[in-house]
Amino acid sequence: MTITEKATEKIKAILASQNKEGQGLRVKVVGGGCSGLQYKLDLDTQREGDKIFEQDGIKVFVDLKSFLYLHGTELDYTESLTGSGFTFRNPNAKMSCGCGQSFSV
Repeated sequence: MTITEKATEKIKAILASQNKEGQGLRVKVVGGGCSGLQYKLDLDTQREGDKIFEQDGIKVFVDLKSFLYLHGTELDYTESLTGSGFTFRNPNAKMSCGCGQSFSV
């Protein structure tokens, strides 16, 4: 899993604004959404068995089950006139919905 510079900057800003020093971003895949699976993001600390991805001092935690779906995924942050948020470029997704938060494999 890779993290773009824009995503790293946004994660840093969120952690600083919520006084969550020492924590990182947890990326998880859960059942649901219009395509069957969806991404879930939380601020969290490391748990046993996590895969840890680090860039510029920011840690991203992924549990082993979610990693099966996220291997090779790029996490980005985009801003546009129609909205802003984290986006996923997941090479494992066979289909995704229009919102970009739900996918199937």
